[in-house]
Amino acid sequence: MAALRASSRRLLSTLSAMPHAPFPPPEALSSATAVKPFQAQVWASLQPPPASSLHAFASRIRLFDPSLPGEPAKQSRQPPANLPEILTQAFTHQSFLKLLAEHAPEQSSVPRTNQEWEVLGNHLMGLFAAEFVHASWPHLPTRIVKAAVSAYVGPQTCADVAREWGLGNMVRWTKIPKEGNQKAVNQQEAYASAVRSIVALTYQHLSIGHARALVHKYFLSREVDLRPLIKFRNPTQALQETVKAFGREKPVSRLLKETGRYSISPMYVVGVFSGEDKLGEGFGSSLRMAEFRASEDALRRLYLTKTPPHVLSLPTSTFDSTPSSEPFSDLSKWTTKGYTPGELGECEVLYGSSDKQMRGKPTTGRAALATASEVSVTPA
Repeated sequence: MAALRASSRRLLSTLSAMPHAPFPPPEALSSATAVKPFQAQVWASLQPPPASSLHAFASRIRLFDPSLPGEPAKQSRQPPANLPEILTQAFTHQSFLKLLAEHAPEQSSVPRTNQEWEVLGNHLMGLFAAEFVHASWPHLPTRIVKAAVSAYVGPQTCADVAREWGLGNMVRWTKIPKEGNQKAVNQQEAYASAVRSIVALTYQHLSIGHARALVHKYFLSREVDLRPLIKFRNPTQALQETVKAFGREKPVSRLLKETGRYSISPMYVVGVFSGEDKLGEGFGSSLRMAEFRASEDALRRLYLTKTPPHVLSLPTSTFDSTPSSEPFSDLSKWTTKGYTPGELGECEVLYGSSDKQMRGKPTTGRAALATASEVSVTPA
């Protein structure tokens, strides 16, 4: 009991020493006689996040850990003295200024927002995700690469990571409807801006390697199913042209299994073979449907061929030894150790070989594949 009272006294003394807004606020006590009624939710939205919450967040995600994955552990670096100020700016969306102007016009100092950090973090996350997707699946078409990047580091994923980090009560923003050319602001956009700002902070205070490690840890380590992103209008013809481009034997469809041919619900299993090699397999209630799915499966096996993680090499790894504060100060620090350029996928050429002028004209070879197979991208 005595230990509990001592802990309570220490907690009260710590809270009394911390800077915070008076509670309850004077506006709430005089709301009965005020012209404008007191709104508790608005007052809470105008307050900066507590410094204790900001320090806890930085420790929770190891924001200033100087160690990189695969390297010996380094001595922990002390966080900046102005850490609460930096993180408060990172969690302040541009829309917060509108809320502040409406409900606190008498405030002279305008808080700094994360608008610039959001742009920098968005570009860095796009760079890391694009090189990871292209190096992992070198045969993916460009449109599918863009869709995969959006699935990995898009606004919805960033908002989900913000909730996992516990940023719900620390992000300061307000909802703005779309009016004319003005972009609408919602919770997803505000949360995503905070996460992008954290990536930019990691790059500015540590290095591009630490920023990439942060993105790989919380974003690119997630499982994303890329199969629904690829759709084909005529996979059988596309497979024939693809096999021809690689110099293999013409694909042949063979019935592997069947059941209930004369019943109300038959089922067929068809395999597509090139010589003795089975390229794909599909099932369906008709032979045409099974052949369609078998050809589609064969094409997906090709396009979704993944580079093994232990041989995966990323271009930005060449900048790991250079501090972000001095990117071009000493060119001798640059190194290409451990980086080997990956292969350029053949299927990227197949899909990029047609243009608007070629549509409607008879084509052969690789151009025929580009027009015969239609890629539809599912929004992330």
